[in-house]
Amino acid sequence: MKKRIVLAVITTLLLSIMAACSSDKEASSKSSDESSKGETITFGVTPWTSTVPPTKIAGLILEDMGYKVKETKADAGGVYMGLSRGDLDVFMDSWLPMHKVYLDKFGDKLDDTAVSYPKAATGWVVPTYMKDINSVSDLKGKEDEFNNKFYGIEEGASATEESNDMIKDYGLDMKQVNSSEGGMIAQASRKIAQKKPVVFFGWRPHSMFNKFDLKVLKNDKGYFESSSVHVITNSKLKDRAPDAYKFLSNWSISIDDVEEMIVQIEEKGKDPEKVAREWINNHQDKVDKMMGK
Repeated sequence: MKKRIVLAVITTLLLSIMAACSSDKEASSKSSDESSKGETITFGVTPWTSTVPPTKIAGLILEDMGYKVKETKADAGGVYMGLSRGDLDVFMDSWLPMHKVYLDKFGDKLDDTAVSYPKAATGWVVPTYMKDINSVSDLKGKEDEFNNKFYGIEEGASATEESNDMIKDYGLDMKQVNSSEGGMIAQASRKIAQKKPVVFFGWRPHSMFNKFDLKVLKNDKGYFESSSVHVITNSKLKDRAPDAYKFLSNWSISIDDVEEMIVQIEEKGKDPEKVAREWINNHQDKVDKMMGK
């Protein structure tokens, strides 16, 4: 009888201790999540129109979750450097395999967190009225029709380096003219308005494909493979703001949605935050899923 009583007491004590530990663990986890609220999440923003919609949407959702959000503008190299140093927390527009060089360079200081959308077309583009130009090799011998110029984005971008490599590999008598995305599009727009030959760098999602009738030139040397666009975070965010990281790890959006928002912002002059908030309101089920609800 005494043995049964002692056993019962011991069992009760063990259960009490286990319950207390579980409660403490749960309280600790909740406390950790709550303590991260109010933290500032800093986004790196490149000078590309494709970066704006996902950055604004993710930023607004994080603000709704209780975080402060900051944006820092930089070119791609500066963004990855900032992520590796911990000065930046998130980049919503990493193009792989094009940006793999940065992931290799900074290694475990970066976290490949999520895929926004796969199979984003990228490469050299021409207007569809150029019927006889369908591949990069078709440019050979016709460079003078383009004034021996290929229009690209800013110096230092991986796409700029790849375009220079492609010019050499195909033996093209062309020089890459670099400027901002806006400057490149303005130059192409002037040529297209006059139905003149022009070749420049293009990618989706981008309003250029809504504004102009364009085709991406084929190439048989493996340049500008179809890209997938990823969310990259610095490796410390997971521990510093676990629920923010969890949300970002569930991130996804369609390329068509991003392109439509770019058109609304760039072509129709709508405020980026209002466009982002409209997307959130119209896709609450998707937002809830990304937040793990």
